[in-house]
Amino acid sequence: MNTSVTNTARLLGAGLRALLVLTVVTGIVYPLVITGIAQGLFPGKANGSEIEADGKVVGSSLIGQSYNLPLEKGQETPEPDLKWFQGRPANGLGTNTVNTQYDLILSGATNRSADNPELVQWVKDAKAAVIKDNSVPGHTVHPSDVPADAVTSSGSGLDPHISPKYAALQIHRVAERNALPVPQVRALVTAHTTPRTLGFIGEPRVNVLELNIALRELTSKN
Repeated sequence: MNTSVTNTARLLGAGLRALLVLTVVTGIVYPLVITGIAQGLFPGKANGSEIEADGKVVGSSLIGQSYNLPLEKGQETPEPDLKWFQGRPANGLGTNTVNTQYDLILSGATNRSADNPELVQWVKDAKAAVIKDNSVPGHTVHPSDVPADAVTSSGSGLDPHISPKYAALQIHRVAERNALPVPQVRALVTAHTTPRTLGFIGEPRVNVLELNIALRELTSKN
């Protein structure tokens, strides 16, 4: 009986010591070492790939954001602020019922099939809006001009990039709204177009936040 109790106590003691050691190593030491390495070698990425403007953080290069006008009285859906380049739709994001303070707790696709009536209507409405918003005097946008990323959300709903074609489609509207020459805005888009990684991975892309920051700097000089 005493031997059994002693063995049990010894096993419990060994288990507790192992738990303590593993807790310290995996819960404290390892995270601190990895965090230190990340901060030393990749501080920007480790801190969320933050983008600064005028000395303050305005967003992340990895997360898209909206550029809308303030809600008016009785309005439920904000209108896009058309002086800025617009990103992709975010139909995949639902209502945040867990923590309404942090919008980024939610991400995801629409999870609807290509022939889903609601998705089809979203695309039709988005396409009509893109054509209407970007058709300005002297420049008409046709349905065939609208790329897929202008009317569909990404898999996460948080894609910070748009295609060069969608950025180019918005140039005339942005130029008119900001009283800028079209060639100047086109040069801005070209300067902020990232080519395929290593020349063959992925697709050319434009980071909307970085482009809008450059646009604001440009308008402040004119």
